[in-house]
Amino acid sequence: MPIIYCDKFLQHRTGAFHPESPQRLSAIVGALRNVSWSNQLNWLEPKARNTLEYVQSVHLDPYINHLQAIAQRGGGALDEDTIISSESFDVAVLAVDAWLDGIDQVLQFSKPAFVLSRPPGHHARADQGMGFCLFSNAAIAATYALKQPNIKKVAILDWDVHHGNGTEEIIEDNPQIVYCSLHQYPAYPYTGKASDRGSYNNVLNIPLAPGSTLKQYKEAFDQQIMPFMSEFSPDLLIVSAGYDANYSDPLAQISLYPQDYGVLTNYCLQITQKILFGLEGGYDLDALAQSVLFTVKECLAEVQER
Repeated sequence: MPIIYCDKFLQHRTGAFHPESPQRLSAIVGALRNVSWSNQLNWLEPKARNTLEYVQSVHLDPYINHLQAIAQRGGGALDEDTIISSESFDVAVLAVDAWLDGIDQVLQFSKPAFVLSRPPGHHARADQGMGFCLFSNAAIAATYALKQPNIKKVAILDWDVHHGNGTEEIIEDNPQIVYCSLHQYPAYPYTGKASDRGSYNNVLNIPLAPGSTLKQYKEAFDQQIMPFMSEFSPDLLIVSAGYDANYSDPLAQISLYPQDYGVLTNYCLQITQKILFGLEGGYDLDALAQSVLFTVKECLAEVQER
């Protein structure tokens, strides 16, 4: 299974005690390199490409230029949570490269791939970074995928514990993309009502109460997500894979366990084998790393069975 990663992602520095830290990636990479089945992973570094062209497909030029200027000045803050260091702009561009490479891998081999990158992206709006996010990786990747041969419909599933307000805003007027989010409500960013359906009935929000468990997630998949995805019949699935719905995560109050992400992954594999998983949140380092292991292991098991 392709794992797209680069040590340069560690150079986006958010400061001491910030939950979105380089240690998040280090924990995941260490876990993946030390499992007994590590020989089944194909580690790839993202290729540099004319990425700004793809970033501009969803973000406005004044915002892009503003980010670049802050980085060139040595860093600063977009808001109290969203920090930019001198390397952050280049790292965020490289993260987009990684997501696009992931799309290429999935479409070439018709099997899942995982992008381990940061900063995350699903809160980034067309003209505003927020919630630790700079560029809307999933939306950019979906837009890129639709330009590839034989890709007419792309689904984005966001299982991060926070609603991906940026992703939804960017795609809600595109009938070729659907967006589905399971998220704690109320919680940051206080968006994602079930009544928000998108311009083409292409948005499915599933707000979950604090304390929700795998039982509620399975009900959501069985009763809402799987019928929604079946009707849309996507050519490709992008998963905004945040792991902050873990019971031990410090930023939310949902009660999933790492092994539960194997169950969620199995649902995704029933939709299609063409899946790009891309890292979003997850701030308890051990739970984060173990959850990614369960995601990847489920993908490997499913691919081997077919």
